Amino acid sequence: MKNGILYSCIALASIFTSCDSKEKDSTIITVKNTLELTRSFETVEISKDDVTLNEGERFEDFSVQDMSTKAILTSQFVDEDLDGTVDVLLFQPEVAPKSEKQYSLVIADPSVKKDTTAYCYSRFVPERTDDYTWENNKVAFRTYGPVAQKMIEDSVPGGTLSSGIDLWLKKVEYPIINKWYARNAIKAGEYHIDYGEGLDNFHVGSSRGAGGSAVKIDTSYYISKNFTDYKTITTGPIRTSFVLSYADWDADGNTISEEKHISLDYGSNFSRFEIEVEGTDELSIGLTLHDNKGTITENVEQGWIAYWESEYFDSELGTAIVAKKDDMVASDYYVTNAKDRSNLYSQLKVNNNKVVYYAGFAWKESKQYPTKALWEKHIQEFSEKVNSPLEVSFN
Repeated sequence: MKNGILYSCIALASIFTSCDSKEKDSTIITVKNTLELTRSFETVEISKDDVTLNEGERFEDFSVQDMSTKAILTSQFVDEDLDGTVDVLLFQPEVAPKSEKQYSLVIADPSVKKDTTAYCYSRFVPERTDDYTWENNKVAFRTYGPVAQKMIEDSVPGGTLSSGIDLWLKKVEYPIINKWYARNAIKAGEYHIDYGEGLDNFHVGSSRGAGGSAVKIDTSYYISKNFTDYKTITTGPIRTSFVLSYADWDADGNTISEEKHISLDYGSNFSRFEIEVEGTDELSIGLTLHDNKGTITENVEQGWIAYWESEYFDSELGTAIVAKKDDMVASDYYVTNAKDRSNLYSQLKVNNNKVVYYAGFAWKESKQYPTKALWEKHIQEFSEKVNSPLEVSFN
C-alpha cells in the first residue's frame, strides 16, 4: 500500500453518475478524515506512479468513482513537468467528520457528459502590459511582469513596480478574467467599475497585497521587483497552477533568489504558494494595511494572521495568511510612513530552501464570509485542515 499526498485545500460539488463503468480492481483509494470537521473542497492527487496499469491501459483514460454511490466525480489530469504526458489525476472528495471513504479508478462510459469548465484558470496577459492573473469560482488574483516594471523605470505612464499580490473582487462563480480584460481593452479603467460581477478596486502599490514576500533584516523589510518569467502548468475544473520567476534581489547585502509555484483550487478562497528561496532562513509574508483603519488578528500559535477592513469602499474585506503551525514563528504589525509599506507580516521558516503558505481573502459583497467572525471561523477551520491533511492510501 502506498501513501498519498494532499496537495491543497478544495473540492468540486458537482458529480456525474455513470451507469456503465469498468472498475480497475487493482486500485482502491481510501481517504481518511481525522478531524471533527466535514472535509470538502480539498484536492487529492493520484500520481501515475501510484497506479499499476495493465497491458493496453492508459492512465489518462481513468475516472474516479465513489464506491458507495457509484457516482463519477469531476477530475482533472495534470502534466506537471510539461513533457507531454500526464503525471497526476486530481479529484475532490467529501468526507464526513472522523470517517473515511473509498474511491476506485474506473473507465467511465464516454457518453456521460462531464463538466470541464476551466473554473480554475490563469494566464499571462500581454494586452494589459504583462500581468499574470488567476481565478477560481470564489476569488481572483494578479501580479505584475517585467514590462510594467520597465515602464516605471523609464518614466512611461501606465507601469507598475510591484511584486505584491493584487486581488480582483468577484461575486460570481463563473470565470471573469477574460471578460474583464476585454472590456478594459475597449475602454481603459472599465474593470474598476462593478457591473454586477465585481471589480478591481484593491490597491497594491509596493505593498505585499495579500501574500507577497519580503525579507526582514533588523527592523527593515526588503522586497523583490516584478516577476521576470512565467510558466503555466494547468487550468481546469479543479486546479490552475503556474510558476513565476524573479531576478535575484538584494536584502541589505544578502542576495535573495526565489521562484514561486502558485496554485488555486476550486472552492477555495486561498491560493497556495510554494516558494523556492535561497539567501535567507526566514521569509516574511505580508498583508497590506492600506489606511491602517482595519482590525488585525495575530494567531501565530495556530498558524495564521488576518486583517479585516470594515470601511472598505462602502463594504468590508478580509485577508489572511495561513501556514503550518511549526512554520509560522512570529508576526509583525509593521507601520511606517513610507507609502504602501505598512503591512501585517507573518515570519515563516525556510525548510530545505522552501516555504509553503496560503494567502487569500473574502469580500463582503460576494456573500461568502460577509463578517469578520465568519471569515475568521473559516480561517481557523482551514488552518486545522492544513495542519491535519486528509490521509490518502492506495491498494
